[in-house]
Amino acid sequence: MINDTISAISTALSASGVAVIRISGPSALNIAQKMFIPVGKTGVSDFEPNKMYVGEIEADGFKDYGMCVYFKAPKSFTGEDSVEFHCHGGIAITKGVLKKTLSLGARLATNGEFTKRAFLNGKLSLSSAEGLIDMINSESESGVKAGYYLYREKLTAEINAMQDDITDVLAQIDADMDFPEEDLEQTSTLAVENTLNSVVQKIDALLKTYRTGRTLKNGVRVAIVGKPNTGKSSLLNALLNYDKAIVSDVAGTTRDIVEGNLDINGVRFNFSDTAGIRESGDKVEEMGVSLSKKVLSESDVILFVLDGGFITQEDEQIYSLVKDKNLIVAINKTDKNDYKDDRADVYVSALKKHNLSQLKELLFEKSVGSGLDLNGDFLCEERHFNALLRAKEKLLSALNSIGLVTLDLLAIDVKDGWDALGEISGRTATEDIINDIFSKFCVGK
Repeated sequence: MINDTISAISTALSASGVAVIRISGPSALNIAQKMFIPVGKTGVSDFEPNKMYVGEIEADGFKDYGMCVYFKAPKSFTGEDSVEFHCHGGIAITKGVLKKTLSLGARLATNGEFTKRAFLNGKLSLSSAEGLIDMINSESESGVKAGYYLYREKLTAEINAMQDDITDVLAQIDADMDFPEEDLEQTSTLAVENTLNSVVQKIDALLKTYRTGRTLKNGVRVAIVGKPNTGKSSLLNALLNYDKAIVSDVAGTTRDIVEGNLDINGVRFNFSDTAGIRESGDKVEEMGVSLSKKVLSESDVILFVLDGGFITQEDEQIYSLVKDKNLIVAINKTDKNDYKDDRADVYVSALKKHNLSQLKELLFEKSVGSGLDLNGDFLCEERHFNALLRAKEKLLSALNSIGLVTLDLLAIDVKDGWDALGEISGRTATEDIINDIFSKFCVGK
């Protein structure tokens, strides 16, 4: 049972119109009574839950004029009595209000402690909490949608349904072991097999969405490669529509990885403009080339840029390194020549910003796919993916063991599959997993 009260600033600590200080725990309303003087006749102890009241907020050494709202347990975010002060967003004001709550008995909340209390009090699942932090941290529309799928408990509902099916299997196995004289085992074997196969199929359906879901959450990693001076930096600047990379006619100007981000159809694309890949006597440039090769190995899409007026053996050597990857070949500098190449996917001019829309669509198609409904539900967390893989492994082991091992041994694999699924919702998650997830939150959430 949680018996202490926590407090934290829930908005960014910066000059702003409004700041929110959140308190949660058994003493929340008592602290509010000592800090808030409402305008009107209704005292703090008689506040109607979920309703804003205007008045004076007693801070540490001064007062502010703002609002107070009371959330009564269990109908609050944390499932506990909670209070929020909405004060003016000055840094000194915000710190002063927080300091006053601490002087009256509240403890400063740790990272994610409000959401952790919500989880411990049964207000949301572990996967829902992960969806919430994904939404908060997301920098793209697709990332928000992927997080919202988790936050609204859609994945948890699917997991719970699968666990219910597995529970029925375990109950059937127990019945067969408890009443062997009824000769139930032969009759129930087919039902057990059918149910486990059905659950495995549902797991497979979720696993198939992971690659796309991970992309929607984390964005697409694009490496721009080519020999020096093909216009890679100019092309990056043109795509981003501002000067991110230094542009020069001197070959080898880009010696480090230059990165930039772009939203295409609601998906975040993370570009890395690499140093030209070539042999060089310059040690600094060689370090850049080494970094470029590392970026190549970690990218989802390779954008190979050729100078249409100057194709050399060096281009062919680079092409041999990337031709088997998820590749887009872009012929640059079409404003200067009309060179054609059978390998080309798109002809562009970074200088004139020609055909950039076509290039963006190609990038989206090569990484996310065409015709994909971004409002669909996708698995996006590696932790969930691994838990599903373990659950599938255990259930397949049980299926392969039917008729070959005793029922009590069969039940072990089935129960292990159930436990692996429970790690996703939090029903069987270890304390280390739980603490790791909530450590990723900010203090005020």
